[in-house]
Parts: sequence; C-alpha cells; structure tokens
Amino acid sequence: MSKQTLSAGKGALFLTVLGVLSQVLSFGYRVALSRLVGAEVMGLYQLLMPVYSVLLSLTAVGLTAVVSNLTSQYLALGNRRAAAQTLSTCLRAFFLLLLPLGAAVILASDPISVALLGDARTQLGLILLVPCVALTGVENVHKHYFYGAGLVVPPALVELAEQLIRAAAVLGLLLLFLPQYPERAAGLIVAGMVVCEVFSALTLAVLYRVHLRRRGCAGPGEPGRIRCRRLASIALPVGANALLGNLMGAANATLIPQKLVEGGMDRSAAVSQLGVVCGMTLPMLALPTVFLGALNLILVPRLARASALDRPGEVRRLTDRAIAAVSVLALPSMSLMAVLGPDLGTLLFGREDVGRFLIPLSLTMALSCFCSVLGSVLNGIGRQKAVAVVSLLGGGVQLLGTLVLVPLPGVGIAGYVAGSLLSALLEAGLCLWLAARYTRLKPPLFSWLIAPGLSALLAALTTNLLLRELKAAGIPLLPAAVSSLLFAAILYLAALHAQGIRLRTVLRVRW
Repeated sequence: MSKQTLSAGKGALFLTVLGVLSQVLSFGYRVALSRLVGAEVMGLYQLLMPVYSVLLSLTAVGLTAVVSNLTSQYLALGNRRAAAQTLSTCLRAFFLLLLPLGAAVILASDPISVALLGDARTQLGLILLVPCVALTGVENVHKHYFYGAGLVVPPALVELAEQLIRAAAVLGLLLLFLPQYPERAAGLIVAGMVVCEVFSALTLAVLYRVHLRRRGCAGPGEPGRIRCRRLASIALPVGANALLGNLMGAANATLIPQKLVEGGMDRSAAVSQLGVVCGMTLPMLALPTVFLGALNLILVPRLARASALDRPGEVRRLTDRAIAAVSVLALPSMSLMAVLGPDLGTLLFGREDVGRFLIPLSLTMALSCFCSVLGSVLNGIGRQKAVAVVSLLGGGVQLLGTLVLVPLPGVGIAGYVAGSLLSALLEAGLCLWLAARYTRLKPPLFSWLIAPGLSALLAALTTNLLLRELKAAGIPLLPAAVSSLLFAAILYLAALHAQGIRLRTVLRVRW
C-alpha cells in the first residue's frame, strides 16, 4: 500500500494544502452568506446545525470511525475482502438507523422546532435536513474508506469541489428567491446543502466502485459475527461520544437565546447574538486551523495500524509529532487572531461586535485544537470510551455555564464564552493525562507548550503594538495588517529558533 499512496507526512501536507483552499472558500462563503441574510437568519441556521450534527452522530459518526480504523488494520494485514465487507456492513447499518429517525424528525418537525429548538421558524430547514443527512452519511462512509486506505487524493478533491458547489447552490438560491421570511431563508440554505451533498455522495460512491474493480478483494474476509462485534466495539463508544457532545451542543444553541431572553433581551436580538458568536466569530477563529482535519484523518489510521502491529514506539513517536505540530501552529495562529480579529471581523462582516470576547475565544479554540488531536490519539489506540467520558464532562461544564451564567444581568453571552473556556481547559487536561498514560509517553512540556507559547505571546504583543502604530500613522488597515502579520511570523520563528525549536524539524514531511 505504501508504494501506491502518499506517505503519511505527504498525505497530511496534501490534505492541508487542499484544506486551506477549502477553508478559504468556506469562509468566503460564510462571509457572503452572513452579509446576504443577516445575523438573525444566521442565528436560525445555528439552531439547525446542532440537529444536523445530532442526526449524524446517531447514524454515521461511529460507522465512519469503524471504516477508517478497520480499513487501515485490514489492509495492513493484506485482507482487502474484510475491508470491503466492513464498508458494506456500515452502509447497511447507516440506513437502518436513519430511516426511522428521519421519518420521526419529519413527522414531528413542528413540535421539535417549537418545543426543542424554541423557534417555529426552523421547521422548514428541519425537514430538509433529513435528505441532507442521508447523503452526508453515504459520502462520509466512502470518504473514510479512502482515508483508512491511505488514498487521500480522491476524497480531498471531492471535498474541495463540494465547497464550490455548496457556495454556488446556497448563494444562488438566496439571490434568486430573496427577500424571504427568515424561515424560508434558512430553508433555502439547507436546500443548497442538499444539492452539494448529492454531488459528493454520488462521486465518492462511483470512485469507490472503480477502486474496488481495480484492486480486487483478495484475502480471507472475516465472519459476519466477528465483523459486527468489532464494528460495535468501535462505533458504539465513538457514536455515543459524538451524540453526547452534539446533544449538549444542541442544548447550548437552543438555550442561549432562551436564557438571553430571560435576562431581558429581545428574542430577535438574542438570536442575532447567537448568530454573531457562533456563526461569525468562531468560524473566523477556525480559519487558521485548516491543518487540524488533515492531521487527524491521517493520524487515526496510522495509530490504528501501529497498534494492530504492536509497535508502541511508533505510537509514541506519532503522538509526539502530532501534538508538537498542533502546538507550533495553533498557538501563534490564535494569539494573532486575538490581535487582528477585531479589525478583521469589522472588515469582513461589517459588525464591530464580531470582535468581542476574542481573547477568551482564541484561547478556547487553541485548547480545542489540543483536545482534537489528543482525542484522535486515544481513538487511534482504541480508547474510544475514555474520549466519550471526557467529552461528556466538558460538555456538562459548558452547559452548566449557559444555564447559570447567561441569564444573569450584565453577563449574557459572556457566560457562554466562560463556560466554553472552562470546558476546553478541562477536556485538554484530561485528554493529555489519558494520552500520556495509555501511550506511556512523558509529555515534553517545554517543546509542546512553553517554547511555542512564549514565542506566540511575544509575537502577539509586538504585533499589537506595531498594528496600532501603523494605523495611527494613517496607513490603511489591509497593508497595516499584512505588514504586522509578516513581522509576527518572522519574530515567532526567530523566538522558536532561539529556544532550540526548529519548525522545519517539527513539520518535516516524512513521518
């Protein structure tokens, strides 16, 4: 397999490059969408997306983890037939789960939108989510087969094309049919998502069939009873973890407007605040984290393969490399977003309140990056239950912050921000402890945290001062920001080098 696919490092690099293009397209699409429909419709859209995530976690998330994990193990042992059998079994299981759930959501869309989501204007979008979930599940099962097999090119290219089609479909529908009531505008957004998922699901299914005909199904396969037992051992904890996390996310999204109203805010203003924080600020902060998805997609099957072949040294090496890479990339990115974010938010979204809470939210996003890669390490070595417990605890802390702090006079949405930060701190600490325990890796805190953290802090403080001086001198925002960013990058690399950390070594291509 290694002769016909990219190496892990090259695969991560390729996925990151395409991920940058995809993220830029996605962010540009979100900016255009926000300006086109406004904060209130974005708030309705944010109420719908947790439902989408909950449905996927109930049906597809655990199964995609199965496909990625077992495909990597089976191919490492030369059993291609078992890998193909796993994908077919997961597709059947997905539709068996989705059919009753989808029918229930459609039939009960009215009470769900009113009683659970707290806004009847989400009903149309809720109904359209069901076909969207069906297509997304088919897409993701096939996509994770390719990732498990080390074939990163086909799904990455399809995902990039999907971003283009989604932007064209959603924005085209809105331009064609606006102005509309907020409910119909939110429904049009979901309808555009369905269009792009049709393309992705069909394309990846066809590519999988072509791949199967070319490579064949050599190997003894695996008995159905054993295959189902292995499937359940991975899918249940991963799916339960995703479900609990997404349920808490849905509860948060639903409760934020309700608790803001309890604190004395108008309903439309409350939904708008949700749209600003979750639909504008957080996506803006997520823009520099494009490397994370590629890293995790490569990391999990590599760790699963190392575990299957009983190579603990390789597991520790991959874990150390992954966490070091996240540290040297995420910490400077978030520190600089805290500095440049207020001006960037005003420039892109036309709203000054996008820049509120940037410092705590930037710290939260950096901690979430660590949680993500540490969770992937634990999933890759078969510790899915531990990840589920940590996610449950973190989600509980965040939900408690929303319930207790948001309704308080003078606190409002800041309570949600505080809960998110505390949740991320708890999850990052527990995941680090568990990863060190199960991999028997002693965390090198200096190279993981202290050196990149101090370098990022120095770059951010200096950039903040430089940007203010350039703006005070009358230099336009864009050239001032670009100049400050370039200076920050040079200063960060110099500070890392002075502390003995070589970025080139940390991010070297071949693993």
